[in-house]
Amino acid sequence: MKILFLCHGNICRSPMAEFIMRQLVREREISGALPAGAVTVESAAVSREEIGNPLYPPAQRCLARHGVPFDLSRGARQVTRADYDRFDRIICMDASNMRLLRRIIPDDPAGKVSLMMSWAGESRDVADPWYTGDFEAAYRDILSACQALLASL
Repeated sequence: MKILFLCHGNICRSPMAEFIMRQLVREREISGALPAGAVTVESAAVSREEIGNPLYPPAQRCLARHGVPFDLSRGARQVTRADYDRFDRIICMDASNMRLLRRIIPDDPAGKVSLMMSWAGESRDVADPWYTGDFEAAYRDILSACQALLASL
């Protein structure tokens, strides 16, 4: 299973989701609940605004507070049309991300694209901490949805 998380700039929510999901997967692999390498996770942006930029420092601090390891060498990238074929699931943090994604990937014949909080049974966006400043709320939302997504695999 290959999962791609998307947000606007790929410096806050989607990389937080990438690193949270990687940690959850790693824990399942260690416990034997998942075979090693069964799930791979990446993240990307729907915009070009932050390409090459690292994980935003407040997102780094939030992940560190929760003991979630992250890679400072990764830089933001934009989703491509080819990603549709590479990934089994493409998960957007909010409805705006889904609208912008349609400009890059206009069709979803395989039903791969979904909203993040739908995995947690909620029909709402993950609030953007870039604007709210509330990285803890974003963390809680993302963790809840990642746990539900992983349970569904």
